[in-house]
Amino acid sequence: MRNQDRLPKIKLRLEYDVPLVLGPGKAELLTLIDRLGSISAAGREMGMSYKRAWSLVEEMNAAFAEPVVDSSRGGSGGGGATVTANGQQVLRLYRALEKMLADQGAEEIRALNSLLK
Repeated sequence: MRNQDRLPKIKLRLEYDVPLVLGPGKAELLTLIDRLGSISAAGREMGMSYKRAWSLVEEMNAAFAEPVVDSSRGGSGGGGATVTANGQQVLRLYRALEKMLADQGAEEIRALNSLLK
């Protein structure tokens, strides 16, 4: 298969003034927290430290009007994390934008591919 026949992956990156960059990494982190119920487990799955994963969650929680992740401290009963209703909406909207770019931009992506070596 030639390069021109393969469509590239779209990686949407939204840069806000609040300081927040919302991109594929944070979207994946939210997805994994939702599935695994844990910030540390989500971070491990992505190959990052708990500190880094927690830092990304804090950045998102600080930027949005309502938190995207709710967490409880560990201890004898164990901790945990859940993606809030607001976080679910953020993730849904982000994924919808990705799909829209892929679907509605397919012609332009093919045209760009045709210009490759």
